[in-house]
Amino acid sequence: MASALEELQKDLEEVKVLLEKATRKRVRDALAAEKAKSETEIKNKMQQKSQRKAELLDSEKPAAVAAPITTGCTAQISNHGWDQSGKFVKIYITLTGVHRVPTENVQVHFTERSFDLLVKNLNGKSYSMIVNNLLKPISVEGSSKKVKTGSRQIQFLCRKKAENTWWDYLTQVEKECKEEEKPSYDTETDPSEGLMNVLKKINEDGDGDMKRTINKAWVESREKQAKGDTEF
Repeated sequence: MASALEELQKDLEEVKVLLEKATRKRVRDALAAEKAKSETEIKNKMQQKSQRKAELLDSEKPAAVAAPITTGCTAQISNHGWDQSGKFVKIYITLTGVHRVPTENVQVHFTERSFDLLVKNLNGKSYSMIVNNLLKPISVEGSSKKVKTGSRQIQFLCRKKAENTWWDYLTQVEKECKEEEKPSYDTETDPSEGLMNVLKKINEDGDGDMKRTINKAWVESREKQAKGDTEF
């Protein structure tokens, strides 16, 4: 199954093919905006991947105090939810069985603009999550974690340094990605959704010639990708 990064790269290649064939200014502008957005998302995901790898390597360095023995590999936690109040940004992570591990096996480290989580020895595996570049500064001393008894949920309470200020996004990267998107085209979580919306909009509004051009370019792009996938 292709990763989100691989899907974004495939979308970018299709946008490039369509952009080469488009002749009308409105269509080219829409595709150019989608191309720029895809390139930014790919760059951000590659930076996050490199940063996580570097921090994981740092975490494997010998510590002054021996840590609990772990087995298996370290899995990355990718899903989380969040909301906020006037004083706190609240992050929720679901991890089955986490309430059964010793308290000291659930470790979290806060900085003014980040936090990272490490859960050790949960069913023979460790779990890690790193969130960098929080949208606004938090109070390290006022922030905390909580594992709900009888639940599989970990909660983080990040104390806002500036109370009663509203966060539109959790991280600066999310804010930059959203602001770079063209307002007339909304995207959802699926990396391919933005491209599909752009093409749908163009196809609905375009004339017969433009629809035929878009459909032809789309088919040629798909055939090119399918051919490339088999050339190994």
